This record gives sequence, structure tokens and C-alpha cells, in this order.
Amino acid sequence: MPVSTSSRCRVWVLADARAGTANQALGVAETLGQAFTVKPLRHTGLAWLPNAVVGASVHTLAAESRAELAPPWPDLVIAAGRRAAPVARWIRQQAHEEAPPFLVQIMFPGWRGLADFGLVAVPNHDRMRHAPANVLRITGAPHRITPMRLAEAAERWRDRFSLLSQPRIACLVGGASGRRPFTAELARTLAERTASLARGGSVLLTTSRRTGPLVEAALRRAFAESGVALFAHGWNTAGDNPYLALLAWADAVVVTGDSMSMCTEACAQPGPVFIFAPLPWVSAKHARLHAELFALGYARPLPADGPLIPWRCQPFNPAEHIVTVLRARLRLGLPRAPLDSFFFLYA
Repeated sequence: MPVSTSSRCRVWVLADARAGTANQALGVAETLGQAFTVKPLRHTGLAWLPNAVVGASVHTLAAESRAELAPPWPDLVIAAGRRAAPVARWIRQQAHEEAPPFLVQIMFPGWRGLADFGLVAVPNHDRMRHAPANVLRITGAPHRITPMRLAEAAERWRDRFSLLSQPRIACLVGGASGRRPFTAELARTLAERTASLARGGSVLLTTSRRTGPLVEAALRRAFAESGVALFAHGWNTAGDNPYLALLAWADAVVVTGDSMSMCTEACAQPGPVFIFAPLPWVSAKHARLHAELFALGYARPLPADGPLIPWRCQPFNPAEHIVTVLRARLRLGLPRAPLDSFFFLYA
């Protein structure tokens, strides 16, 4: 179904309350380059229900989110995550008297109603078999990190990072996941290997909510003992988040393998990426993503000992693959909108 190529083409992004999921949809929308409106999705306790039960509906949404979904209906809907899929299908049903919107879904929404989506991007590590024609297999998770954003972050943090000795090694740390704890022993191993790469230089450390205070303290102690210069930003540190600046200023990136998004985002910069993923700490699904990134040349396993041997790769963002296929499916070239025309309607 062709979508209007006029500047009045309406694009909605359904933004899950979980930032990591919302960023995947936003990354695709921003790569597409068309002005869009963000529709924030706030869910009730019914969100745990499977999509086969929910169907095409807004039954799991809070009242304020339902109120945001009203005519005029969009021409294109971009959604990510299981919980957004029933909402996208409901929007399509409401527009039945007009041209129904083209639905883009990131991550598998379930078999029920799958045919409602014009394009469904499913990561290879999910091992989906017998995929229908509207399913696109991708590597990793789409994100919002672009060369322009990295350049802007590098300039914004120049005074803080430019004087740090090289090599500068960014260390992106996740943490415990499900029944897989991230222990102080693992943290020490990670710090020792990262410090070995940074020998004579600096480590740019950032942690997440899942890292936990005890593990974060173990990381800081191990880096202090190693003698490398350390810049550390905890997940609850006040002030601006230097995440993009760490990627921009890093000569290489070390990332823990517990986050699909973080592993893919690390590959958005052109320098070496090393994934720390000792077995059995990471799941088989995570290990499949790591193997795919290794095979494509975007990353390598974190070695037990340095020093850093530089290598470069083309910056990677699966959003570009999705948008290329989307444009072909729509049989059009949507006009690019200037950056200042992007608008957001967050509640």
C-alpha cells in the first residue's frame, strides 16, 4: 500500500515506557527522516496478558495514553516491543474507512494478527523459523546513535575528555539479568582485562541500574588498583549523561554482553568493540548475537590481556537496514524533513 509522499504524511511512533524499547522505534523513525509524532504508551497491570488474548485493542493502556490516540489517523505507524503491537493493530482498525496505515513492528509481536503489519523486524538471535514475507531478519537492535550525535557529544564534553591520556577505553557495564547475577568476581575480571587494554591510558566507565552498588564499588576498586586513569559515571549520578561522549571519545569500547541494545550501540562508533561475555553468565540468545557481531567484523571477544591493537569498522545501526527495506516496501522515497521539524508529544 503506497503512503503519501507529501509533507503532510503523518507518522506516529508508539513509545513504550521502557526507554530501551522506545529507542528502537525512535531510531527507525529518525533514520527514516520524516517528521513524526511520539505517542507515549503507559500501560496498566493488564500489560502482562499475552497478545493472543489482548488482540487488536487498547485495553492494556492507561486512560491518558488512550486519549492521545485520536483522528486524524496516521499514514505510517512505527512500534517496538510486544506491548505496542496490539495498539498498532487497533489504530489500523480505527482507520478502516480511510486508507489503513502501514504498520512497522520491531520485535516479534506474536502470530495472531501478524498479517496486519507491513514490515516486522525480528533479530536473527531469536531464531525465527518459517518467517512469512512481511518479516525482515536483522542483526541486533536498532538505535538512535548517529555520527552527527556522536560529534555533537564529543564537542560538548571536549573539556572533560580531551586531556585524558590515550588509549581511552570506554567500559559500558550492564549487570544482573534474570537468574544470572553479575558478581564482584566477574566485575574484577572485567576491570583487569579492560585496564590491560588501557595500559598507559584511561578508562571511561559507565554503569547501569542492574550493576548494583556492590559491583560498581568492586569495579572502581579494581580500576584504582590497576593504576589507569579513571572517569566513572554511575547510573544514579546527577547531571548530564556522558554515554554518547564516552563512545565518541573512546579509542576502543568494552561492553558487557548482557544487553542486546548496548552491544549494538557500542558498534555505532568506528573503533574496536570488545564484548565481555563469559559463559555461563550470558544466555544462549545473547551468545548468538555476539557470534553474529564477531562474524560480521563489528566486534571481538574481550581478550584476557592487552595491549590494544587498533582496528576500525563501519559504524553499525540496524535501523538503516530496516528503513532501506521499508522504503522499498512502500515503493516511495519519503521526503526528508529538517531536524527542527521533528516534534515530540510526550505526556
